[in-house]
Amino acid sequence: MHIVIMGCGRTGAALASEFESRGHSVAVIDRLGDSFRRLPSDFQGQKITGIGFDRETLVSAGVEDAYAFAAVSSGDNSNILAARVVRETYGVANVVARISDSGRAEVYRRLGIPTVAPVPWTSAQIVSRLLPGGSDDVYVDSSAAVAVRRLAYHGGWVGQPIKDLEAATGTRVAYLVRFSEGVLPTPTSPVQSGDEIYFVVPDAVGARAQRVLSRAPGGES
Repeated sequence: MHIVIMGCGRTGAALASEFESRGHSVAVIDRLGDSFRRLPSDFQGQKITGIGFDRETLVSAGVEDAYAFAAVSSGDNSNILAARVVRETYGVANVVARISDSGRAEVYRRLGIPTVAPVPWTSAQIVSRLLPGGSDDVYVDSSAAVAVRRLAYHGGWVGQPIKDLEAATGTRVAYLVRFSEGVLPTPTSPVQSGDEIYFVVPDAVGARAQRVLSRAPGGES
């Protein structure tokens, strides 16, 4: 998959290295060419000097074919503007913007733009939210071989009832987070765009559940 990153500070460089190490193609945009020195010497991706919300710059970075976009520059306004342009103009569904002001981040999150506030594990959180199969373990019972885990899902699942996700994955939905509030869905509750879904996942079906959810419904072979 192709990933576009705006901002080549420490977080952007770390993300670029992480995504490339996972076998994805990466393009990094920064307005200062000197910023690319933070990238590993063996980085094979694109290094594009320009403004991250400029359309010509984005097209040069391959945004039209991008699976995901991360706006992690030092400017909150630039990040949110770039995220909106990429999502609304180019239809990239997997978009994350780093917002330093946690209050503003919450406002944008409620408007449907996923945001991440700077914390020590920022890179890990963004990787988890952008790539299919990404997950966060909330609770693990090793003796019972079961975990409560947030699983990423393909956009094709939006609108599908919770019971369909459970049937396809062999899991149970424990709860979901919608607009930063916990929700206990019913089996017929439809998935909404932006929902973070937490599943009860037996170890035996964990890998398959991630694989199923990374594809549109009916795409599992």
